[in-house]
Amino acid sequence: MDNGLTTQRILSIDALRGITILTMIFVNELAGVHGIPAWMKHMPADADAMTFVDAVFPAFLFIVGMSIPFAIASRKAKGDSPAQLQGHILFRTLGLLVLGVFMVNAEGDYNEAAMPIPIGVWSLLFYVAVILIWNVYNAESKALKYRLRATGVIILIALAFIYRGGEDGTEYMKPHWWGILGLIGWAYLLGCICYQAFRGNLIALSATVVFCIGYYALGRTIEHASPWHVLFSQGGHASHTSLVLMGIILSLIFFHGKSMTNQQRFNAAAVYAVVLIIGGVLLRPYFQISKIHATPSWCLFSAAACVVIFSFLYWLIDLKKVSGWTNFIKPAASNPLLTYIIPFVVYALMETFHLHWPSFLREGFVGILWSLVFAVAVMSLVPVLNRMKIRLQL
Repeated sequence: MDNGLTTQRILSIDALRGITILTMIFVNELAGVHGIPAWMKHMPADADAMTFVDAVFPAFLFIVGMSIPFAIASRKAKGDSPAQLQGHILFRTLGLLVLGVFMVNAEGDYNEAAMPIPIGVWSLLFYVAVILIWNVYNAESKALKYRLRATGVIILIALAFIYRGGEDGTEYMKPHWWGILGLIGWAYLLGCICYQAFRGNLIALSATVVFCIGYYALGRTIEHASPWHVLFSQGGHASHTSLVLMGIILSLIFFHGKSMTNQQRFNAAAVYAVVLIIGGVLLRPYFQISKIHATPSWCLFSAAACVVIFSFLYWLIDLKKVSGWTNFIKPAASNPLLTYIIPFVVYALMETFHLHWPSFLREGFVGILWSLVFAVAVMSLVPVLNRMKIRLQL
């Protein structure tokens, strides 16, 4: 299954991940800015349209898929048994689900008056726990590492215990939805299962993408009153999984085996992108483009864009060796979880100390410029934290 796959990091994949992270931080900050063009915002759920903002989340899922073959090959090269490999996958999935649920509950439906501490402090303690649990402890003793991680777990349990939600403050934490990280976690788990079950077979993986689309379609067409509705009610997860699978397929096109020439790889990728675009066009009349509804057309068009962008990056970085510019995004690309939570830590600090950005930073061109500065600042902070021995890994 892993024959021909390197266990080293692929710089072009890291570059795509880094660019996606930079864009994500930029658009998340931009979401609070007024007076900006429509193409810099998320499209409404029923608009039958998408902007580059709507392509950020599917790009993450696509990159998760691209990384899966290498991650599994690396674990096997380190000597992991099948049980250890599956345990790692399950533990990583559980971590993403826990992170997603905690972050969702911190964003809304909390009842601060019923909690013993303000929500900003609650959030800050959550991120302290995240660092304690998922930090990479290289030099420290095993005993210290386990104590720190145990402390983080205790903090998480305590935070879950004191959390209160609902209008009357009697509700506890619950998955209102899984959050971005949780959705990635489910798609990652299903992608890993499919990749291993089909042993990296391109035809089988492609058929599974078609199955995911069919599953979504059935879920949207079956009446809610039907007894089959519950079985086909997880169409969003199917769509997200299809994006992970499409990322796996592209990695196999470019990196599995050595029998293909570079030109053949680019030709195969071009055909792949065209097939995805045609699929999106054919399905669009039935399932309009919508990030909110996670429609197949949104998935296919987003995946096609990822194929084109990655092909260019592979040509530029791996073939032409123009890679100096990636030094800025490498730390964030190799520390995606740390980079992802930094803005939320900033927002929690501002919540705790009742701080707000000046109003002129939330309007028009100045707001756009500020969002870009903020994104660059977050990316620049990652290597600083790495030097302080803070580096998160699920």
